[in-house]
Amino acid sequence: MEVFLLSAVLIPSLSFALYLYTVLRLRPQRILRALNEQGIDGPRPHFLSGNLSEMRRATLAARKLNVDCDEPMNQDYAKTIFPYLHQWRKTYGQTFVFWAGRRASVYVSQADIVREMSLWVSTDLGKATNLQKIQKPLFGHGILKSNGSEWAHQRKTIAPEFYMNKVKGMMELMVKSAIPLLSSWEERVERGGGAADIVIDNDLQNFSADVISRACFGGSYSKGNEIFAKIRALSQVISRRRKLFDIPYISFLPSKSKREAQGLEREVRSLILHVVRERMEKSSCEDDLLRSILENADIDRVGHDSADSFVVDNCKNIYFAGHETTAVAATWCLMLLSLHPEWQDRARAEVAEVCGGQPPNADTIRKMKTLNMIIQETLRLYPPSPLVARETFKDIRFGGFHFPKGVELWIPISTMHHDPALWGSDADEFRPERFAGGISRACKHPSAYLPFGFGARTCLGQNFAMVELKIVLSLLLSRFGFSLSPAYRHSPAFRLIIEPEFGVHLTVKKLSQ
Repeated sequence: MEVFLLSAVLIPSLSFALYLYTVLRLRPQRILRALNEQGIDGPRPHFLSGNLSEMRRATLAARKLNVDCDEPMNQDYAKTIFPYLHQWRKTYGQTFVFWAGRRASVYVSQADIVREMSLWVSTDLGKATNLQKIQKPLFGHGILKSNGSEWAHQRKTIAPEFYMNKVKGMMELMVKSAIPLLSSWEERVERGGGAADIVIDNDLQNFSADVISRACFGGSYSKGNEIFAKIRALSQVISRRRKLFDIPYISFLPSKSKREAQGLEREVRSLILHVVRERMEKSSCEDDLLRSILENADIDRVGHDSADSFVVDNCKNIYFAGHETTAVAATWCLMLLSLHPEWQDRARAEVAEVCGGQPPNADTIRKMKTLNMIIQETLRLYPPSPLVARETFKDIRFGGFHFPKGVELWIPISTMHHDPALWGSDADEFRPERFAGGISRACKHPSAYLPFGFGARTCLGQNFAMVELKIVLSLLLSRFGFSLSPAYRHSPAFRLIIEPEFGVHLTVKKLSQ
């Protein structure tokens, strides 16, 4: 009996000890040896924390240096937000390995390797599972974070709603959504005697939220504002919990921010399901994204709970991606135009010529070449997502390198967008004319331009985003002039996307008609 009890205790304990030894020692050593043998080197990791302590020290030092620095604003924010990656790239080259805990991350910044990855269609490469877990309260298993057949089904459901023929039908409602924004700024400028200092971020977020709500969910911002507010609060909590890297095997520990995130997640779920129930009770025939999501939830196959999660997760994904990223892109664009009044004047003249005082439409949007170049250059300097992470679910070969199963591949979009070897010596400067001949002629390798990601996982809403940006910017430029307010503090911050830490303060003036 005693032998039996001893075995019952020892065998599970030994099995668990063997599992820990494999996860914490054997597997990382195998991965590191395989990478080192190919010449992929990197900073020496500590046993449990990897390189996390170095990353935190470098970030704090860079932030302090940025606060104390009196130099003119630098558009290459990656050196401040990810100083450790910048330093390691100088030391170890364009491809190196670093460690977040016992998880290997390989930094890849060669455009030819990125091109090979963009052509990869197998599900053996997908979204990083570690980020899936950390960001689950915000994205769940929606299209932005899912993999394999689950992702393929979601993309098949959602992608057709953002084809250009559908987007053209949304232009009128985009113009309609901009009217409250235009009226609000006109009133504030009039009260200011012809000029007003405006922090533009929230106003552009409200506009973009109204657009995505009307276009995809059949309602206006007045109905969806609580959902947007909760999703934004949830994204801020997750951003506080995780700047980018953390020790994965302690993520299960309870914390105040985790409880806050779980509470907001439940509230968002309840609000979205309320909108869904209202739609179903009305038997609405509206042809929008929500209808498509509901039709493809497949209740008979997966059951009500899983079907509800399919609806909620994808609504959250579209709410976030559809309005946060577009709003912040418009914000950076107006900031850059305020710094470069000559381009502001050129874009305004183009809008006046092609629109003739009328609201933009499908035909005039297509003719806005100058505005298109300005938006593309803004997305080069300030891509919403600074990094793309992919995980190898099997051993994979790219660019002559063999990447073992379980490695995360990190593509630094912001660094590639500022690389002089790809863009020329003026890579840090705002020069929209570089896109005059299209993306293929803007840099030495087209695969180095990644504002919407790449390959099969390219952002499916890029047509929608570009049209929305052209509409709101053309309307604003036709009525207002912009310059930077003395209150503006340039400090890009990483909060899941790159956004102005202290907001964008602009001096807005009404144009004489």
